[in-house]
Amino acid sequence: MITRKELLTINEYPGREITEILGYVKGSTVQTKNIGKDFLAGLKSLIGGEITSYTEMMNDARKIATERLLKDADALGADAVVGFRLQTSSVMGGAAEIIAYGTAVKLS
Repeated sequence: MITRKELLTINEYPGREITEILGYVKGSTVQTKNIGKDFLAGLKSLIGGEITSYTEMMNDARKIATERLLKDADALGADAVVGFRLQTSSVMGGAAEIIAYGTAVKLS
């Protein structure tokens, strides 16, 4: 199983040679808060400051998307994922998609 240390944002693995490129891997999730938290977040937007419920939601979403990417890479027999990226998009009011993606590789 690939661990966090084998998940690299750079395109090479220092000290190791990439011997095979297995391909594109990804993981994604769409997250939303319940109406009560959305209402409280709307009130918070009137006075300013961090909306911690959304911060927590996005942290959870990044974790889920990354775990799904790692599962995808494991299914290919990868030793590491290079070029790791996270991207966010809004799919509707109060809902966001997080996608984690990169290239699964075999190492020497």
